[in-house]
Amino acid sequence: MRSGGAAEVIDLSSDDDGESLPFPSTSAVTVAPSSTRDVKPYELADVKPLLYPIQHPGCYALVPVKDEDPVPLPLAAKAPRVLPPPRLCRQFWKSGEYVVARRNPDADAPGGRNRLRINPKFLHSNATSHKWAFGAIAELLDNAIDEVNNGATFVRVNKFTNPRDGSPSLLVQDDGGGMDPDALRCCMSFGFSDKQSDAFIGQYGNGFKTSTMRLGADVIVFTQNQKNWTPTRSIGLLSYTFLMETGCDDVLVPTVDYQYDLTTASYTQLLRHNQKLFSSNLAILSKWSPFASEAELLKQFDDIGEHGTKIIVFNLWFNDDGDMELDFNSDKKDILITGAQKKVKTNKHEKLMTQDYIANRLRYSLRAYASILYLRVPDSFRIILRGQDVEPHNVVNDLLYRECVLYKPQIAGLPELSIVTTIGFVKGAPDTDVQGFNVYHKNRLITPFWKVASNSYGKGRGVVGILDASFIKPTHDKQDFEKSVLHQRLENRLKEMTYEYWGLHCHRLGYDNKSLPKASRALYRAKQTGAGSSPASVPHQLLTADIPTSSCVQSSMGQKRNFDALGVISDINNHQTKARETSSMGIYLFCLHRDVIQRKRFHEYKTLTLENDKLRDECLQYEESEKQLVEKEQKLRYQIAKETKKYEELLEELKLLDVKLET
Repeated sequence: MRSGGAAEVIDLSSDDDGESLPFPSTSAVTVAPSSTRDVKPYELADVKPLLYPIQHPGCYALVPVKDEDPVPLPLAAKAPRVLPPPRLCRQFWKSGEYVVARRNPDADAPGGRNRLRINPKFLHSNATSHKWAFGAIAELLDNAIDEVNNGATFVRVNKFTNPRDGSPSLLVQDDGGGMDPDALRCCMSFGFSDKQSDAFIGQYGNGFKTSTMRLGADVIVFTQNQKNWTPTRSIGLLSYTFLMETGCDDVLVPTVDYQYDLTTASYTQLLRHNQKLFSSNLAILSKWSPFASEAELLKQFDDIGEHGTKIIVFNLWFNDDGDMELDFNSDKKDILITGAQKKVKTNKHEKLMTQDYIANRLRYSLRAYASILYLRVPDSFRIILRGQDVEPHNVVNDLLYRECVLYKPQIAGLPELSIVTTIGFVKGAPDTDVQGFNVYHKNRLITPFWKVASNSYGKGRGVVGILDASFIKPTHDKQDFEKSVLHQRLENRLKEMTYEYWGLHCHRLGYDNKSLPKASRALYRAKQTGAGSSPASVPHQLLTADIPTSSCVQSSMGQKRNFDALGVISDINNHQTKARETSSMGIYLFCLHRDVIQRKRFHEYKTLTLENDKLRDECLQYEESEKQLVEKEQKLRYQIAKETKKYEELLEELKLLDVKLET
């Protein structure tokens, strides 16, 4: 507070110095007390400057116009500073009601309408694109996976206890390249993304905002970066609670930055505007974040290392029953969705197998969902959930009688694509009542167990497939695909694929496959009843039940035989007829068995050929990645040599200046 009786005006974006900008200055206006929030005398008034998009090399940042001297608030009787009771509903789907307590006067200033202004309510409405909490966490995991290109080796997801009130929060941390001050402001803004390569999962520049605001009302980001060999630390706060309680009519994001000083071997404040603005942002961070002082804020960098990012989502949302949506207590090695785990007490083997399979567990278990979230996880990368590594689960290994089917989508103006779909019966089928396709996009799971074949008579039960459909764009929440013509064609083809596979192999599970010859159907029925697997052991009665013969001889064991000559001849003929029928049936079954073996070998050959082509393509991709990494290594070595030479020159200058370095 100021001693002269005037309230200090808070500027909420510590960006570049406004004097260098070609924009007119605007005065910072304080806010009169309102019915929703009483402003105490000498209280800090949260007022922001005008923000204009300014282009930096490869990035955009929101830069404020220089503000004039603050206008003092009216004096009143001095009273203790007490926070008003929170007006924010803790249930996500009911927290969209937002009332603007004050209107930003800068909007009416000259030029004030030349920029897009965002009402804080948009933070909530934008986050409603995530219907599922795990889908929001997956967005944060995607950002960490993308950092593999910058050397990331792990992402850690864990529970964090808010030091202010002891409430549980969500921690997501990686050791990627981190963000410099400009990149952090791009991350906190809407639509800024430099991830245009196919090597990245993210592309829209909106995932961080939607995911964090879907999980909780507030998020604070700590990031450390060594871009251009100048270590920096930045802290940013995106707080729906702060905006709601202060009644702001625009999205304000307080940030502070620090830069490493070689002379003092420590981090010092990086003033992008002025000291007053830095102090104001720091005061907001200390008031509305889980950390009450600058020292507590900086302590969060202790476990980040030389580079990386730490995200803490606090004030987590509750469900409609008033319970916290994320459950940290039921399983100490997992994060569950409260109320989503509905196990039915039953002794039926079929229901037990279905409940325990990953297709059911991923709906409520983050560990199960994360295990199939990526088709291939880099060998050097680890997903650590609550202190324990998440083991990747390859659904292909769960399949029986696997086949690889080649699908070539027709896309106008693009070269012909070949998509390999692996399909088979899931282990435990038909007892395990699971079916559908795991469809990935750029290695990221979009639709888990997408049920394309839906019918009431069980056709397609147990059939599961896996494919990477990178030729179709996913929706912004990455939980579905855009409903385009390509998507409709893919759905129709997968449905045909399911029925084709079912028609070829359903008899292996004990179903009566009417598309097979009657003798073959009888053979498989005999196998299922335990009569034996060889053709000689199949009961004659079972085979003749469906197979017509040229003649049928019936005799009753109780009838008296005639031993006259005619009777003997007749009996001999009957025995000869039976012998011929048995011999013909044996030959037929032998040929059928041989055909089955040949068909199986053909399918195995086809499967191996397609898998070989797939592995060859992956090998070519790895070779290309190796070339890129070698080039990157050479560039980095050159930069290291250049910076080393520069460091030696600066060291020589220091020696000439006779400056003593602290040890």
